[in-house]
Amino acid sequence: MKTLKKSGLSKEEIIQAYREVLRGRRLDERLWQLTRIGKTSFNISGQGAEVAQVAMAMAFDHEKDYFLPYYRDMTACLVWGMTPKDILMGSFGKDADPSSHARQMPNHYGSKEHNIVSFASTVSTQMPLATGVAYSAQLEKSDFVTLTTTGEGSANQGEVQEAMNFAGVKKLPLIFVVENNKYAISVPIEEQYANEHMSDRAHGYGFEGISVDGNDFTEVYLTFKKAVEDARAGKGSKLIELRVSRLTSHSADDDQTIYRSKEEIESMKQKDPIDAMVKQLIAEKYLTEDELAKIDEEVRAEVDAATDEAEAMPEPTAESLYEEVYAK
Repeated sequence: MKTLKKSGLSKEEIIQAYREVLRGRRLDERLWQLTRIGKTSFNISGQGAEVAQVAMAMAFDHEKDYFLPYYRDMTACLVWGMTPKDILMGSFGKDADPSSHARQMPNHYGSKEHNIVSFASTVSTQMPLATGVAYSAQLEKSDFVTLTTTGEGSANQGEVQEAMNFAGVKKLPLIFVVENNKYAISVPIEEQYANEHMSDRAHGYGFEGISVDGNDFTEVYLTFKKAVEDARAGKGSKLIELRVSRLTSHSADDDQTIYRSKEEIESMKQKDPIDAMVKQLIAEKYLTEDELAKIDEEVRAEVDAATDEAEAMPEPTAESLYEEVYAK
């Protein structure tokens, strides 16, 4: 694993990155709690991918670049500018929910303010939309870069192949990401695709494919930093496969113990990427154990406050049902 110092980020940026990683985990844990006590209806988790998502998102310019995420990308959306309260309002179905004004399921992120484009429940339909966003940059001679993500299971959908083909032909400033956690709900990768790495597919579309260890913050950050620089310089698209873990069941409606052994689940949890990042932070003298504990305390307080504020927000009225559905 590469040292954090090799990332080229300042001490303050590294500490902020860890805060974002921890904020993603604590908020995800809260969302699970809310489903279990019946206050929200659904959660689909990104636990195990937080380090990769923070490193990925930090490589972009959030003022001008566009993000078309998928349902596990809550932590990346937080880095891009959404707040825990924004996320929680979506899960509570509140009228002020920026993703959809309570018209979508939880975990369907969107924010016009932050260039995060809303997506549908039909998996991977964000991919061809991303080609349209990226094509507009090319047509308008703008230098913004577009990022779009999906999981390795939904990467087998036809829309993904069409999007990559178009991006390759047009050499679009578009970065495709497949977050490979080895399970499409309950289907392991051995039954999903035959090639060694999901990133190998990029060569068929005429651009570079890279497979990277999603547990290594520095490797992920530097990979995306170079990809963004290349895209902004007109060098076309890339496909980056992030090899990550899925520490939880697929969603709040799934039970992974049916198809994963206890040994596999326990082994995976012992390799939690946040634990590895904490060890790096201490070993490289970025933070002490006391300072880490203080950050955790602050993040928990932030999530608690956001939960209370979001839950107290007004519900949408029945009269508003058809608003924000059709363009005026």
